[in-house]
Amino acid sequence: MTRFADYKDRFKTISFRREDGILEMRFHTDGGPLRWGFVPHEEAEEAFLQIGRDRENQVVIMTGTGAEFSGPAPDSTANRKAHHMGPREWAELGWTAKNLLTNLLAIDVPMISAVNGPALRHPELPVMCDIVLASETAEFQDSAHFVGGLVPGDGVHVIFPLAMGLNRGRYFLLTGQRLNAQQAKEYGLVNEVLAPDQLLPRAWELARIVLKQPEMNRRYARLIITEQLRRQMNELLPYGLALEGLAITQRAGD
Repeated sequence: MTRFADYKDRFKTISFRREDGILEMRFHTDGGPLRWGFVPHEEAEEAFLQIGRDRENQVVIMTGTGAEFSGPAPDSTANRKAHHMGPREWAELGWTAKNLLTNLLAIDVPMISAVNGPALRHPELPVMCDIVLASETAEFQDSAHFVGGLVPGDGVHVIFPLAMGLNRGRYFLLTGQRLNAQQAKEYGLVNEVLAPDQLLPRAWELARIVLKQPEMNRRYARLIITEQLRRQMNELLPYGLALEGLAITQRAGD
């Protein structure tokens, strides 16, 4: 079993605090908004694993730092590098990409996301939480995949059609549609839209409400309400990653 002390200061891009069994994980880059790349990708995969192995975590809150949840938009160094990977490099990244989502889904306590601003990179992570709160300043976009030159195969092809409906999800992925907080709520991605200064307090308020339930109620509720998502992810994520990798490595060989 993992203990909080084993990972609380382990990561460069994730900060933690825990109170009464409620774990708050906050993504950041040097104390500011998260700039997505290979380091946070690897760290989030490992962090979800450790969180799930720590039995003292009773509820998890996921949030970002400052004015953004995650960025930048597609024209990033990480994306350009991904366009030119060979098979061995993609095998490494694809392994991490698979575990990133399966480790998140293996956390067996309720998860609440507090999306503090635009989530332009890996917006599926907060959407995969059981309760999704958004600041009035939040936006959602899959900027890294199809409109960024990649096959949308590393889980977004499962999450967004499932969360917002098949046609809306496909349109979202193929056009790079950017949804504001209210649109995201209307589409079913978000449960509540709040003023920025009310966002995190509301997340903690809900976490304390959830915490009133007996532990096994919380854990088994999390398992049963995520089972459909886990099944679809287990079935479709490897296929999506294979197609995404095929397109990348074919480009690298041209």
